[in-house]
Amino acid sequence: MTSVSSATAVSSATDESVSSVKKNDQLGKNDFLKLLVAQLRYQDPMNPMEDKEFIAQMAQFSSLEQMQNLNSTMFITQAMGLIGKTVRWQDENGIEQAGTVRAVKISDGQPYIVVGDATVKLSKIQVVEESAKGGA
Repeated sequence: MTSVSSATAVSSATDESVSSVKKNDQLGKNDFLKLLVAQLRYQDPMNPMEDKEFIAQMAQFSSLEQMQNLNSTMFITQAMGLIGKTVRWQDENGIEQAGTVRAVKISDGQPYIVVGDATVKLSKIQVVEESAKGGA
């Protein structure tokens, strides 16, 4: 009977993680940790997880975390490289907008560029041009 309740608990923990995946369409490090903890909590005491399996999963978690950090750093660096350049994008009404990037704003780990009074998500940028320098 214990194995049935353990399977139900693991299924419940997995269902919670899957529902969070549906919200943002990607597994994050918190989801990975929840699955690992559920796996450890509900493992069969007569057949526990081997050290090699645990170490392999921790290595995968560490790799995932490093890739996410590298990805975030890459997008921030890309956004900072746009400062002083002219960019074009379409606003929420489908109207093309353009302006010179004057700053980068980080919100929830995502870079946004500041053009005039507008804050634009980096993925919305369609064209990047060198800004015109000085007089004719």
